[in-house]
Amino acid sequence: MNLPNQLTLFRLVLTLPFVAALSINFPGSKMIALSLFLLGSITDYADGYIARRYQLITNFGKLMDPLVDKIMIAAAFICLVGLKSVPAWVVIVIVSREFLVTGLRLLAASRGQLLPAERLGKHKTVWQIATILYLLVTVTLRGLISEKQSPLFLGLDVGGIVLTYITVALTLVSGLGYFARNWNLVRDF
Repeated sequence: MNLPNQLTLFRLVLTLPFVAALSINFPGSKMIALSLFLLGSITDYADGYIARRYQLITNFGKLMDPLVDKIMIAAAFICLVGLKSVPAWVVIVIVSREFLVTGLRLLAASRGQLLPAERLGKHKTVWQIATILYLLVTVTLRGLISEKQSPLFLGLDVGGIVLTYITVALTLVSGLGYFARNWNLVRDF
């Protein structure tokens, strides 16, 4: 269990208090959730950097790192639906894509193949993380500022919508591309 894999597991453990902070309303809960997600995002970058830099790439990391990303991202988006920060259909698209790609990876693994994350999938993850962080900042500010109809929130809401649509587009394109490149696994099933 090398350091990158420990960071991946740490990020998985962070998901529970993150979800609790978003789901239970108490003073500072949204700020805590934002901080935990930011910490998780930093460890996501750090585990990949360390693994590549020091040649600590393992099959465990290739499988678990993207899976833990999916768990934390899905948890965040699902919680954000409950906070009315993102529409449910967006989360259905994102979570469906993640389940389908994970299913494809499991199918490949059953044939002795390992499908690592691809470049576009990594870009998609970065946009998902950026969108979640943006929405968490907005939720946190809404808890701190009493004037809910201020022009600040109108601008933040528009920014959130733009980021959300970019994220959905990248999620769909990366998922379709992943299936197209690995269609032989589905076709031969």
